[in-house]
Amino acid sequence: MGRFIHPAVGAVWFHDRVLAHLQIVISSKLRVGEGFFLTWHDHEAPGIVASSVWIDASIPIGFTYERTARPDINESWLDVLKESASSNAGLILTDEVRAEIRGDAPDRFSYLEPGHAG
Repeated sequence: MGRFIHPAVGAVWFHDRVLAHLQIVISSKLRVGEGFFLTWHDHEAPGIVASSVWIDASIPIGFTYERTARPDINESWLDVLKESASSNAGLILTDEVRAEIRGDAPDRFSYLEPGHAG
């Protein structure tokens, strides 16, 4: 489990694999000067359905990982996330199963660990 750190929400816990995909998409958008919303579903947070934060180069964000080994990157999932980030709705974090529509995705898993919703 790693953490995505944003001043509006503090630390939000995600699996390292999810975090690695998020970091790639977010850094590619920031590199070209594009701001966007990041939205994720808080399946375990009582009374909260989803959370969104604004991402742009003026906002300090961080990523911390539990493991030193970089997780494998699923290019199909990355494509789905990149397309989402370029939409008017912004980057809506979906689990890896969305990439199955386009091809090879590993087994389904939840991207938030119970009890670590933020």
